[in-house]
Amino acid sequence: MNQPHLSTHVLDTSRGSPVSNLQVKLEKYTENKWTNIGNCKTSATGRCENLIKEGILLTQGKYKLIYNVDDYFLSTNTSSFYSTIEIIFDINNPNENYHIPLLLNPFGYTTYRGT
Repeated sequence: MNQPHLSTHVLDTSRGSPVSNLQVKLEKYTENKWTNIGNCKTSATGRCENLIKEGILLTQGKYKLIYNVDDYFLSTNTSSFYSTIEIIFDINNPNENYHIPLLLNPFGYTTYRGT
């Protein structure tokens, strides 16, 4: 049986294209501190298929995705209001897969729980 996973997909809505080579970090809140449990750079299609480091299991708790969008906007010579975007969310059922897309533009963003 496959282990549940956590993935993300980043799209630049101002350009209508995926955001590639974007650094994304995954952290879990335990014992009153955030601990890194995964890193990824988005693919050419803007995806990180599984952010959890090998050997770490998805468990119930509070998690945070950190997107370093500053480098992306600098690389596209685009002025942006955001340098980093952090999305904090709860996992209540660690037996499910979690997909968290980020729809990005220089002055706003939207996220949701996808499938």
